[in-house]
Amino acid sequence: MNTIRIAVVGLGSRGTLTWIPQIQNMEGCRITAICDPIAALHDNARAQLKNPTEVKTHTRYEDVLADENVDAVALAVRCKEQGAMAAQALEAGKHVNCEVPAAHTLEDCWRIVVAQERSGRVYHLAEQLRYAGYVQAWRKLVAEGTLGKITYAEGQYFHYYVVKCFQDPRTGQFYHPNEIASHPEAQRTWLHDMPPIHYLPHDLSPVLKVLDDRVVEVMGMSTDSPSSAHPQLTWPDLQVALMKTAKGAVLRMAVSFSQPHPGGDYHWQQVIGTRGSVEWRRSTHEKSKLWLADLQMDQKMDADWSWGPADATPEARASGHGGLDYYVHAAFRDAVLGVKPLEFDVYRAIETAAPAILAAQSITQDGAKLGVPSFRPGAERSVAQMPKS
Repeated sequence: MNTIRIAVVGLGSRGTLTWIPQIQNMEGCRITAICDPIAALHDNARAQLKNPTEVKTHTRYEDVLADENVDAVALAVRCKEQGAMAAQALEAGKHVNCEVPAAHTLEDCWRIVVAQERSGRVYHLAEQLRYAGYVQAWRKLVAEGTLGKITYAEGQYFHYYVVKCFQDPRTGQFYHPNEIASHPEAQRTWLHDMPPIHYLPHDLSPVLKVLDDRVVEVMGMSTDSPSSAHPQLTWPDLQVALMKTAKGAVLRMAVSFSQPHPGGDYHWQQVIGTRGSVEWRRSTHEKSKLWLADLQMDQKMDADWSWGPADATPEARASGHGGLDYYVHAAFRDAVLGVKPLEFDVYRAIETAAPAILAAQSITQDGAKLGVPSFRPGAERSVAQMPKS
């Protein structure tokens, strides 16, 4: 195979304005189908296509999976069925590049892992932040032992995202919570179905990459529902997960969608070890921080790590999310074409999703501490087999 024939599924703004342009501009990729159950979104998506007459349009996902002119599915969707849709594609023999979060139930997590093992197809979670320049720099510091033994790390994703909480199912038009009284036709979107902490992979992914680790225990806590910032919203303003990793580090991760927060400063992380610490900038007006005990430093010093990789090409710099979107599609393409193995494989991907799902379960169980299963084959499970219990 020299060219991957891709179906873009999910034609909202992310699929239409980001995924379609990125995929069709990548060498080795060709869009052969698009799909969304809201027919009103098809025209906007087709307007982004370079070769619209050569691209099939579907409203039914089943038709995409049955299309012999499709090698891979680009799942630009966020809904409670997201994990099942990824598994269905793998089971149908399609490669999958999937938006965050990967899944919303442990059952779907297992189904994705087993379907990937049985099919041998590529599954990639399109989480961009793990490709950031500063994440690569921190990973190197940790791997070389510069920070000592890592004892603690934090991460948060605070994205004030209420503009897409309600949608007209016929036109696809979104409405702000303050507008819904005038639009009775508007229905709740995926955000109402998802505990905010489920979106944790967006920051847990880069932290686990830096630590080369996985979560083994998790507990959660939440503010009350409905939202205090916008009472029209059914979900809490903020949820927090406290976790422990296989190497013994403690993690604190938080997610918020409905609480007002400065735009552009969605992500923040820090990593603390026995010999030093690193911290991402708190705002676009600040610098990141570095402290090393061995250098006799009294205070943290400013560090000018970059958001995008230092070796980014012009093509990469022009992509979305500050130049990081290119890497999620390039990694997927290279894995499918056999150019380069996938670093963020199905196991690492699900290891970012499962702790988030269990954190939400912990919240419903008054903060109970829950164990996170290992999704890798071993003594408890053979390759391509579901766990026994």
